[in-house]
Amino acid sequence: MKSKGSSIHRRRFIKQTAALATGFWIIPSAVLGGTHGTAPSDRITLGFIGTGKQGRGLAGRFAQLEDVQIVSACDIDEQKLDAFLNKIAEHYSDSDSKSTCRAVKHYEDLLSDPSVDAVIIATPDHWHAIQSIAAMRAGKDVFCEKPLAHTVEEGRRMVTSVAKYARILQTGSMQRSWKDFRHAAELVQNGYLGEIKRVLVNVGDPGIPCTLPELSVPDYLDWDRWIGPAPMRGYHHDLSPPLSDTRWADWRPYLEFGGGILSDWGAHMFDIAQWGLDMDRSGPVLLIPPTQAGATRGLKMIYDSGIEMTHEDFGRGWAVRFEGTDGTIDVSRSFLESEPASIVTAQIKPSEKKVYQSNNHYQDWIDAIKSRTDPICDVETGHRSASVCNIANIAYQLKRPLRWDPEKEKFAKNKEANKLLGKRYRKPYKLRR
Repeated sequence: MKSKGSSIHRRRFIKQTAALATGFWIIPSAVLGGTHGTAPSDRITLGFIGTGKQGRGLAGRFAQLEDVQIVSACDIDEQKLDAFLNKIAEHYSDSDSKSTCRAVKHYEDLLSDPSVDAVIIATPDHWHAIQSIAAMRAGKDVFCEKPLAHTVEEGRRMVTSVAKYARILQTGSMQRSWKDFRHAAELVQNGYLGEIKRVLVNVGDPGIPCTLPELSVPDYLDWDRWIGPAPMRGYHHDLSPPLSDTRWADWRPYLEFGGGILSDWGAHMFDIAQWGLDMDRSGPVLLIPPTQAGATRGLKMIYDSGIEMTHEDFGRGWAVRFEGTDGTIDVSRSFLESEPASIVTAQIKPSEKKVYQSNNHYQDWIDAIKSRTDPICDVETGHRSASVCNIANIAYQLKRPLRWDPEKEKFAKNKEANKLLGKRYRKPYKLRR
């Protein structure tokens, strides 16, 4: 019986042979007799969809991995694509065994390249599902930035596509590969806080409609393509800033393209709450939003167990607080603290429950591709955490209690809320299966 790893190497050999015939593949010098580094047949070749600030940051992390080779990138912003190519060329400049990076404008051209094994999707949220599913349909494994999906329906379609096309998908919720968050989750799951009563999660505001003024489109940007499946509106530099602007692109607050900072950071912090509560395959059953006009905090989400998760600023920045009968744990990117202090210094015993351990979120995905096993933040996990954010936005928008069925992924007896679980796509774009 052949191993899964052997089948991947055979698949890559067939793809590379086909690529030579079409002129896509740039042969590393090691193939011609060099011996430096990991053999090309053992490397996962990557293509990047989206080369903005996040894409370039991810490229720096993936390029450090010995068993990875970045071979292709695409963007509809010429400035950002050029900067990405320069970054990759600089990183590989002292290597005699890795190729240069091929540039294309449209992701469809990248996906048709047989030399690409897997893709990183670092585009705005409204593009995630369409591009991820297209990649899986093309036989590529996927690393998709968080939040995984723009709507609940998109997320579920991504889950079914992973199964349909037998692909490996990692969600970019990298906090799951950080030691402090892992330790917090294990302490909670093993009862070190006693019975959990409440979880406080502080992240930013829910999404709002985009009302930015329209400006002239710069000549280096294909604005129609940036908008893609979202409703057409005019360009504004906050949504897609020029390369010289070092700020993060500010499309995230707007419902047309993201889900507010509630979704952007919620995909990190609600994700940790879900992990600690062992709810990676489920979610809350009741949402009770604040009734005050303009309220951006105060939503309560109740789980079937009775545990209450509240979107609330408890004075510690973007963070999570677990409250139990025997103490509390506060965790963020800056601290892991408890009351009493002895809780977080406890060591998990060998006989106790352990969560998936990853020390490098990016290597974890590469290893999962090779072994054909689920990574630490697989598609179902990413979808469920994104769903918490998506239904939270709906509750804030409608301002009334909603009963949620996490198994059917529908609201009970509420057509208005259920309509918001999906969205309409601007023609000719559509969500394919």
